[in-house]
Amino acid sequence: MTHILLRHRDIPTIKNIEVYKQNGGFESLKKVVTSLQPQQIIDEVKASGLRGRGGAGFPTGVKWSFLPTNIWPHYVVCNADESEPGTFKDREIMENNPFQLLEGVAISCYAVGAAEGYIYLRGEFQPIRDFLDECILQMEKAGFLGDNLFGTGYSLRLKTHLGAGAYICGEETALLESIEGKRGQPRVRPPFPAVVGLFDKPTVINNVETLTNLPAIIEKGAAWYKSLGTEKSPGVKIFSLSGNVNRPGNYELPLGTTFRELIYTCGAGLSEGRELKAIMPAGASSSIIRVDETNFDKVMDIAMDYENVQSVGSLLGSASVIVIDDSHDMDWVINKTVHFFKHESCGKCTPCRDGNYWMLHLVERIHHGEGTKADLELLHSVAAQVNGKCLCALGDFSTMAVTSALERFPEDFATKVKA
Repeated sequence: MTHILLRHRDIPTIKNIEVYKQNGGFESLKKVVTSLQPQQIIDEVKASGLRGRGGAGFPTGVKWSFLPTNIWPHYVVCNADESEPGTFKDREIMENNPFQLLEGVAISCYAVGAAEGYIYLRGEFQPIRDFLDECILQMEKAGFLGDNLFGTGYSLRLKTHLGAGAYICGEETALLESIEGKRGQPRVRPPFPAVVGLFDKPTVINNVETLTNLPAIIEKGAAWYKSLGTEKSPGVKIFSLSGNVNRPGNYELPLGTTFRELIYTCGAGLSEGRELKAIMPAGASSSIIRVDETNFDKVMDIAMDYENVQSVGSLLGSASVIVIDDSHDMDWVINKTVHFFKHESCGKCTPCRDGNYWMLHLVERIHHGEGTKADLELLHSVAAQVNGKCLCALGDFSTMAVTSALERFPEDFATKVKA
């Protein structure tokens, strides 16, 4: 299929602004600014069924419609933090198809009446930030950003903001705190960012991949976009495939594509002699799906969308699919995930801060063969005390691999613990 988001794979030089313009670039932005009202754009995005690609899957147009019209100014923030282990799709877009992303940000700004938009990047993305700054400057010189766009009264500025490498700043309220120069920690909600967001004003926050869809939706229409994917999860998705596969990488596919096609066709399967043991469909934040001879075909033929992945006990999330073969025990897997979340917890919530500390000690003890059956029960209990008790989802995420591994792979732990 022709790529919608990863267009550089079809047009390798599309990160050049002239090449982007020659291939229809900025026509959608010109169309919305010169001939559409903001509400028309919101309605079109609603009709397309576009859902947030950062993990939550919330309908994008609905999210935009929450902004009040009696509080100004409005802001748009593009979440380019991308810190989830196993996720590397946004980076490819920014490095190779930057103008489509920036056009998408500009379209969303016009739709919600924002005169300023921010792109928030993780600290390790400084070279990408410098590149996007150059792209923004080129757009300003070409008349696609700045004052009185296309001869209208609408003016727009885009700015980049670099974080300091904290995973927690991928959470939207911690991200806002970081832009404002504060410690990157989640806010208490309500109020929600749609009403009290950046600088205490109404704010839309969308992921890189979400916003990159917008130029194509405006160009080809909501009905075209809705014809891709599934009824409840329309459009295409970039699946970041990694782990024990022969061909890891980003694959742009319609939502509803099966695990079988992603792993065995796109990813060329597993190493010879190895069997598929488990799948983490949403990176380190996943509930782990067990795969064995009893359910192999069922799991492989599940449509990867926001609804069907739930039927095998997990969530699609950001579609960062990590494949685990039979050479790995689950105590090793959760040792890796808990180390990550313990390090990245911001410490604001006691259950997350202390819970991850104790989970780490327990999984270390179990992994090194020093644990007991009582430690397994305690580990499950600690995870339960973290889940659902924190200001943001990091606490919940930290427990998903732990609880699912304990429940679905008991044999991996039975050989590691003493009576």
